[in-house]
Amino acid sequence: MFAENVSVLVRVLNGTFSRSENSIARPRVLDVSVVSPAGRVRLDTTAWSVAGDTSTFRVQTGGAGTYLLGASTRPNVIPLTGKEFNEYLEVDGVPDVLAARRRAGELGKGVRERYHKHVKAVLQVGATRTEHFQSVLQYPAEIIPLENPYSVQRGGVLRVRTLVEGVPVANQFVLYGGRTATGRRIVQRSTRSDSAGIARIPLRVNGAWYVKFIHMTRLQNDSVDYESKWASLTFQVR
Repeated sequence: MFAENVSVLVRVLNGTFSRSENSIARPRVLDVSVVSPAGRVRLDTTAWSVAGDTSTFRVQTGGAGTYLLGASTRPNVIPLTGKEFNEYLEVDGVPDVLAARRRAGELGKGVRERYHKHVKAVLQVGATRTEHFQSVLQYPAEIIPLENPYSVQRGGVLRVRTLVEGVPVANQFVLYGGRTATGRRIVQRSTRSDSAGIARIPLRVNGAWYVKFIHMTRLQNDSVDYESKWASLTFQVR
């Protein structure tokens, strides 16, 4: 929980929940937004710091409420060998594409991938809880919590909706995990969204949690073979 009317340093990890592989260059940042009781404010990307392996920016809190932070990147293209692509699909949670490559006998085939990432975080300012946590930022991929994470008790279930281009996605593979209040790792688990695009996340312990998915499609008549849209949501359970 954060106090009202203070400056908050936000750290953006590009890698895993615990470790950042590198910072994101400022020209790649398309949007940085804060949604609060005062409305949505798009921050100037010159406030985005790229020093070291972790990107940072500052948010000035206002009145009490449940705030939503969001950041969206421009697409980037990367070439990958068949082995690199297969390992990435397995580790980062894109099993359907990996299975399709296996069926087609394409595991040894290298690819070019276009990817972009869209991250969100919910934070509580003061004691008053508001509905701003469920704001849709109209990113190409995003996760919408259907309950306020700060209202869900340990042992409860948080429902989230998976959206791609504003449309709920059925059967989307979703990963979730985090760290307890003492720093112990919350084992990563997986689930899938239902026919309405809703995934259910059991919050077994208090701590910092993440929910994430990668929506990947095979492309034809394009300069790349695949396009992936990454979405993540982080929040606290107290």
